[in-house]
Amino acid sequence: MIVILKKDVQGTGKAGDIVEVSDGFARNMLVPRGLAIEATKGNIHSLEKQKELQQKKLADQKAHAEKTAAELKSKKVVIKTKAGEGGRLFGSITSKDIADAIEKQLGMKVDKKRIDLEGPLKQLGTYDVTIKLFQEIKGVLKVELTN
Repeated sequence: MIVILKKDVQGTGKAGDIVEVSDGFARNMLVPRGLAIEATKGNIHSLEKQKELQQKKLADQKAHAEKTAAELKSKKVVIKTKAGEGGRLFGSITSKDIADAIEKQLGMKVDKKRIDLEGPLKQLGTYDVTIKLFQEIKGVLKVELTN
């Protein structure tokens, strides 16, 4: 029997794959558990439409991420903090602090988990901070720490 997998099935295939399995496996295991549906012309057609929509959505997200990366390149975020002698901070600036500053100053919402820091910033100065926007697309933003 030929079926379309709705979810990943170990040893059989991944979600969206059209695979041939034994009739008993399909009727007793895959279909009752909602892991697969029978591969009729209508179901195959709807699967193709879903894949097209998903590809279009990914392309739109990628274009938006590239646009955002270009915008971030020219922007700068200034964070005021207290520092001691030699420009050493009292405490440190973390990705959460940077995400909050981006939201307040630039009006962009960025998840703190997407901000790539080697470690917390502990010195006054200007830093280039990498932000993961989409799969392989990353934006670089200047963050200035002032007293």
